[in-house]
Amino acid sequence: MVKFTLNDRDYEVEDGKTILEVALENGVKIPTLCYHKDLTSYGACRLCMVEIIDGARPGLQASCTYKVSDGLVVKTDTERVKKTRDIVFELLLARCPDSEKLTKLAEEYGITKSRIEWKDKGKCILCGLCVRACAEVSQRNAINFAFRGIERQVNTPFKRISQICIGCGACAYVCPTGAIEIEEAD
Repeated sequence: MVKFTLNDRDYEVEDGKTILEVALENGVKIPTLCYHKDLTSYGACRLCMVEIIDGARPGLQASCTYKVSDGLVVKTDTERVKKTRDIVFELLLARCPDSEKLTKLAEEYGITKSRIEWKDKGKCILCGLCVRACAEVSQRNAINFAFRGIERQVNTPFKRISQICIGCGACAYVCPTGAIEIEEAD
């Protein structure tokens, strides 16, 4: 068992749990778009940032990947966390302004629009849930990340129709923004 503090409340939990897991189990609200309880945590969306006040690595950390440890002190709503979360929401909204789930979540945190202009708008926030579902659930690895920086995207190898995709729909099921749509076969 591990003893740590989250928002001035002491917890004793199983070793190996992440801050986000403990928060979710105890009704502490932390926003996230790239987390799914059945998939490996990746920390891509950066919305789940928390501030480690006392621990091995003080500062801002992604709560979905940071494991709790004895003596850890975590805050989920400091000014630093709020400012970081706000800019992450604005960046995601600039990239995907038509995503209903993203827009609704951002509004819950007081962000209704982005001050940032993004040239190529879409629905994909590059959270990686689809990639992880394809690798971990269907075990096909039919899609993955391609390119770097602003060119980064989820795609099939060499942008060709995947011969190993079985059409299971796991990627579309976990997609938080509706960027993946399954086409019905004729």
